[in-house]
Amino acid sequence: MRVTQSMIASHSLRNISQSYGRISASLEQMSSGKKISKPSDDPVIAQRGMYYRANLNEITQYNRNLSEAFLWMDNSEAAMEQANSNLQRIRELVVQASSDTNTVEDRLAIAKEIDQLKADLVEVANTKVSERYMFNGTNVTEPPVAIDDAGNVTVTAADTAYLVEVSRGSQLKVNANLNALLGQGLFDTISEISAELTGNDTDLDALLADLDGHMSAFSAERSDLGARYNRLELLESRIQYQEDLSAKALSDNEDIDLEKIITDYSNQKAVHEAALTVGSNLIQRSLVDFLR
Repeated sequence: MRVTQSMIASHSLRNISQSYGRISASLEQMSSGKKISKPSDDPVIAQRGMYYRANLNEITQYNRNLSEAFLWMDNSEAAMEQANSNLQRIRELVVQASSDTNTVEDRLAIAKEIDQLKADLVEVANTKVSERYMFNGTNVTEPPVAIDDAGNVTVTAADTAYLVEVSRGSQLKVNANLNALLGQGLFDTISEISAELTGNDTDLDALLADLDGHMSAFSAERSDLGARYNRLELLESRIQYQEDLSAKALSDNEDIDLEKIITDYSNQKAVHEAALTVGSNLIQRSLVDFLR
């Protein structure tokens, strides 16, 4: 086959153009930090990237759900801590009031303090987080406990579980059962204690036994919440590990190896400059000769 000058020039220009394309691709990868800029650059990488990104977004949403669950449980625990202090104080006052050394005025003062502690327990039962009542099951818009001017307490708390999806196909109850913590029976017992003290009655053994029973139920419900809190912490660790793995897989799939790209770019640039030098000599000599 006869090799003509135009064939050499055509091949040289095509190779120089392709070299330009490779240099441009390397520069784009270095500036973006990504292997591809559009799906057509590498459909396999693009498809895997969509899968990894969807998985990462799902894990991110579960992390948000975990934050919601922690918020709910942390506030529940804080409320129960305050309620427990109030109950302990009420029990202490009942034991104190049972002594015959107290005067009528002493028992009236104790009754008033117990009434104030009962009112505070009502406020604890109606604790709100983000404008939602925590202890009324899924009915988060209405208070579970009401108290009138005479100090009569009415508990209407729902027992429904407030569930949060913490992983795919797994839900966790994040609320506590108010009827087990601060139910109608507990408030009735506290009201009877106050009434007995106001009437200067010192036989409080039966009421103290009732109070102990309610406090045992309170402790059991609190322990149940603590067990669920421990599970939530385990879930958080597992989801954090999954998030790290997904982020690494996405990075391995899409992010460039910067050192390799810089090396490739340097090689391509050297080859391109050599091709320009050789090509310009060939084309220039031929054109000049032709013009002459």
